Amino acid sequence: MASSDLEQICSYINEKIRNIKTCLALRNCGQEPILKTILNKIGDEIIVVNELLNKLELEIQYQEQTTNTLKELCASLEEDYKDVQHLKENIPPHLPQVTVTQNSAAVSDLDPEEHVKGEEPVKGEEPGATKKKPKEQRNIKEMPFITSEEFNGIPAYMKSRLTYCQINDVIKEINKAVVSKYKILHQPKKSTMSSVARNLYHRFLDEETKDTKGHYFIVEADVKEFTALKVDKRFHVILNILRHCRRLSEVRGGGLTRCPSCVYFSWCSPEKQN
Repeated sequence: MASSDLEQICSYINEKIRNIKTCLALRNCGQEPILKTILNKIGDEIIVVNELLNKLELEIQYQEQTTNTLKELCASLEEDYKDVQHLKENIPPHLPQVTVTQNSAAVSDLDPEEHVKGEEPVKGEEPGATKKKPKEQRNIKEMPFITSEEFNGIPAYMKSRLTYCQINDVIKEINKAVVSKYKILHQPKKSTMSSVARNLYHRFLDEETKDTKGHYFIVEADVKEFTALKVDKRFHVILNILRHCRRLSEVRGGGLTRCPSCVYFSWCSPEKQN
């Protein structure tokens, strides 16, 4: 056996002997009344420290859970921020139109002192000098643009490679044709019109049918007359999409294909609008 191994064994045995002597000394100290009281106090302090350590462990666990929750919330906020940035950078050029209707004030909305039952309103001018009220300008209701939700709901085979903006661009041109057409039709009969406008006026009247009554409508000639659209295969694909989204309904008759606005949107005819 090497001398180094023997020295390690001796050192190990001596350490054990010292530990035994220390335990015996502490045991003897515990028998003395004064030292016994001190040991009891030390034991009580150890219990208090142990309880504090348990509370500290529970607090650490709570803080770890809170930290994990905050990390998840931070990750969610980062995703929302990216979505908002994407929406901000990709705002569609066409948004659904908001129509605001203005209702004239009723008699009941007037001041009660100004309108008393049984009394006639005060006339500022003589009956013979009353002026005719100017004729109100007729509002032509336009086709609403396709929303992003509606675009996403269009079957893939139907929209093919068409984009959201391309469809709404066609709607914009169709509205242009409708407005141009009915501005001519809304002109009074006694007004002076050019020969071109008068010919269009009579053509529009000839194209009216019982099926188009109550709706604004256009035909292929109107698209060519008032817009720069090409009436090709792509145009007819977009018309199918607009019918799918309930923006248009097709009416055939008299050798013409008419595209009146769908009843779903309750587009009134020029005769009923006022």
